[in-house]
Amino acid sequence: MIPPLLRDRVFRRYWGASTVSMFGDQVSGVALPLAAVLALHAGAAQMGYLTALEWLPSLLFGLPAGAWVDRRGRRRQTMIAADLGRAALFASIPAAYALHALTLAQLFAVTFAAGTLSIAFTVSDATLFVSIVAESQYVDGQSLIYGSRALSFVGGPSAGGVLVQVLSAPFAIVTDALSFLGSAFFLSRIRPAEPAVGDDGGSVLAGARYIARSPLIRASLLTAATVNFFNLMFFALALLYAVRVLHLRAGLVGGMLGAAAFGSLLGAAVTKRTAARIGAGWAYTAGCLLFTGPLVLWPLAHGGRWLILGMLFAAEFVSGFGVMMLDISIGAIFAAVIPDPLRSRVTGAFQAVNYGIRPIGALLGGLLGATAGLRPALWVATLGGTAGAALVLLTALPRYRLPSGVPRAVATA
Repeated sequence: MIPPLLRDRVFRRYWGASTVSMFGDQVSGVALPLAAVLALHAGAAQMGYLTALEWLPSLLFGLPAGAWVDRRGRRRQTMIAADLGRAALFASIPAAYALHALTLAQLFAVTFAAGTLSIAFTVSDATLFVSIVAESQYVDGQSLIYGSRALSFVGGPSAGGVLVQVLSAPFAIVTDALSFLGSAFFLSRIRPAEPAVGDDGGSVLAGARYIARSPLIRASLLTAATVNFFNLMFFALALLYAVRVLHLRAGLVGGMLGAAAFGSLLGAAVTKRTAARIGAGWAYTAGCLLFTGPLVLWPLAHGGRWLILGMLFAAEFVSGFGVMMLDISIGAIFAAVIPDPLRSRVTGAFQAVNYGIRPIGALLGGLLGATAGLRPALWVATLGGTAGAALVLLTALPRYRLPSGVPRAVATA
């Protein structure tokens, strides 16, 4: 049975843009760090720098980007421009590699520039979503978007691992460049009626002030920022650890991650029913704990190859289930409680902290991996992330339930 939202042409094209882009992101999520490791022989500290540069733009530009988008409007056009810019940036990597000119400096520059464009895309997307989806369908819309993300988790890493082995890591990145072109094409085919531009002059700090006054958004930010600080320590080192310490081949790692991502599909499928039964706040809380706790199996992994793969599979399967539950739940909560005129600025301010702290975690992870070793650094990252997730239990967020929404017509083709 086709979900009702997918019968709507505008949402279907918006969903198509997200789907193709997320699949490409998952391929490059494997291929880009492997290009640094395999083609350019990056070490732990350099992998920390690479991961940090992906998220540093959030810290630098999250607040002004949100204010600029709310003041300017025209979110869809901003998203298309960001897609085209990222396509060009990622296409430069295989081009440089073909000319034997690829360097770590270029990977660093492309990662930072693409991260900057991603800020403009994300703060615009928050408003475009509520311009397309009726209030009563926020959870349905988030479930479909994150269901696509879950599917990309299944196919993307596997395809990325295979493409790295067949084409080499730099050439595999062309898939992400093509996915951004696909996203831009789908977005160019819709004309949603966006909310009016705010009348407060687009104050840069308005989003931050709103977060400070909102117990729900503030609690989510505290939890998410702590979790992501340690999670980026983990991500900065995980692939390097798998290749250098566990001696797993790129294709095998990609295949394992892809298979484990069926946990994400399951999470996307059951979150709506779970949130309806226990409330969106408790669904978010459960997702936070399930996302972080199982990752301790990574530093625990030892023994034969199949035992190691089994432990990593279990960690990624349950963690993938958890991340879908937390992302869908908090996305619906944000859509329900944040006022439209402030939406981009709140998103930008949230990202400035939540994403801005990630490069610090990545740098610390790289430094800790280089000095103390990869396995001890992963212990710090995984135990710290689990403790950070538990912080949400001390807030009012677990008890939050979504209001009953009233359908409203918000988009036209």
